[in-house]
Amino acid sequence: MNALKTTARKRNSLYDPAYEHDSCGVGLVAHIKGVPSRAIVDDAYAVLKSMEHRAGVGAQPNSGDGAGMLTALPYNFLARVVSKELGIELPASGALGAGLVFLPRDAKERALCKREVEMLVVHHGQRLIGWRAVPVCPDEADLGAAARRAEPHSEQLLVGAAPGLDQDAFERQLFLIRKAASHKLRTQAAL
Repeated sequence: MNALKTTARKRNSLYDPAYEHDSCGVGLVAHIKGVPSRAIVDDAYAVLKSMEHRAGVGAQPNSGDGAGMLTALPYNFLARVVSKELGIELPASGALGAGLVFLPRDAKERALCKREVEMLVVHHGQRLIGWRAVPVCPDEADLGAAARRAEPHSEQLLVGAAPGLDQDAFERQLFLIRKAASHKLRTQAAL
């Protein structure tokens, strides 16, 4: 009898290990009861760092499509940072909208974009609180030359709810502002 004899396993699903290969990764880290925690962010960061790559990879291994984390708005942290950086007190959690906006690197184009967005906020009856420069660390992130050349200027847009507006109605207004801004800026001849 052959000692190296193997027995074929009966396949009972469509899965086949031969299909395994290195492809884009996705990680999910959450508290089962929805409790926010800095530990969740730290764990998610560890997941991101442990993957070979998280998105499309270009000719330079450190110039891929990028990766990120989606979290609930860290209100206490943001209120502390905005108070320190801008000297502004934020409205209550349900009356605050914060959006990450990727803007042109050119200062004139950036100013035009911000002005258009600000007009849309006012047009939709909401309160413009301000803009906050988002700190980025391209050296720590090992950003490649191609990615650095394409890196947008990142700012946070802070919007307050109109007086008397409930949270659901406010979130609908934020959605409309975002959609209108996206459409308006994509059709701007100056950009």
